[in-house]
Amino acid sequence: MLKRWFPMMVFAVGLLAAIFTATLPERPQFGQPDQATAALAATKAAALPASFAWADLPRPTPSAHAATLAEVLPGTRLPVDRTEQDLEPVHLVAAWFGGSREGAADVSLYQADWHANASWLPAREIMTRQQAERELGRNIRKLGNPLIVTEPGRLHLFFVSVSYGGWAGSAINRSTSTDGGKFWQPSQRIVTSPFFNLSTLVRNPGTWLSDGSLGLPVYHEFVTKHGEWLRLDPEGRVLAKERMPMPRATLQPAVVALDGQNAVAALRDAGPGENQVQWSETHDAGRSWQAGSARTIPNPNSAVAMIGLRDGSLLMAGNPIGGNRNQLSLLRSTDQGSTWTLVRVVEQSPNDRDEFSYPALIQDRTGAIHLVYTWLRKGIRHARFTQAWLNNPGNPTVPAVPQ
Repeated sequence: MLKRWFPMMVFAVGLLAAIFTATLPERPQFGQPDQATAALAATKAAALPASFAWADLPRPTPSAHAATLAEVLPGTRLPVDRTEQDLEPVHLVAAWFGGSREGAADVSLYQADWHANASWLPAREIMTRQQAERELGRNIRKLGNPLIVTEPGRLHLFFVSVSYGGWAGSAINRSTSTDGGKFWQPSQRIVTSPFFNLSTLVRNPGTWLSDGSLGLPVYHEFVTKHGEWLRLDPEGRVLAKERMPMPRATLQPAVVALDGQNAVAALRDAGPGENQVQWSETHDAGRSWQAGSARTIPNPNSAVAMIGLRDGSLLMAGNPIGGNRNQLSLLRSTDQGSTWTLVRVVEQSPNDRDEFSYPALIQDRTGAIHLVYTWLRKGIRHARFTQAWLNNPGNPTVPAVPQ
């Protein structure tokens, strides 16, 4: 009897599997602008004259670190032929953590806003340790690493909290704003691990996928140090999690999507001995990651930022000169990250103990490029420049030290 029915059972199971597979949603790809929009954006960016400007963000606390930067986008997409004159001035939102020192009980998350042709507005406290305890319903020992991710009409604020122990015991949390960061919804914890939800930290921006989900590069520090890739639904629930396997200890991946399927990641080298920027790649929209050869860029166990520019090149900010964080530089690649050229030294000091670190980069809708970074652990500095400035030799003159 079994022999008689077995072929029919196999056929039925196969048919059901085929029907189920056919009804599954298409596997998402990295979101990409249409060709007309991308071409117009590239033309606008290339037309901007060479310029560079510095500004310092407000300093409400003695210490500041780990800034993030995002552009507030309108809730509806405009026709391709609209120009920046038809839009409101560019609105940027920065966030960082500040207090008496990193990890102290008095550390809070702060936010400041910038509008084109204006100075930074006063900073305001957007998350305290006590507020996080109320919203998350648990003991919070310290806060760190805010990250703002933008989409049309909405901002997402991710941040790190620690209930017990050090940074290796971190969890990430999420809040959202639909009014450009004026008001943030109560934060919620993101569960990324069944093992007490320990040791997931965030640093660099995510990448939106074609189904509306968010690919978010994160990292793990408990026992081992490695990068990870989370895919979150629009409400912050984890849909998938992939490890970025590497031969060395790594942290803080910075990811750039090259097209619908391919992306590259630059990672902080946290291993022993001579450190270089580590490299990972995906060829299936983040479903798997493969270790690449380390780039010949020194990395003194410090964070790097990386974005794709409108001209098709990649731009990286980090500390690639010497063995300390007292020199912050910009590097550029025109071959999708295979080789890199040092194009500018943004700021440097002869004192090895000085620090210009934890950069964050974005290119706004007009084509201007913005860099924020930790300045001497005392404040956050903002540099604004254009692709044309990158193409010219020379480095900027260091501004006066803010009082």
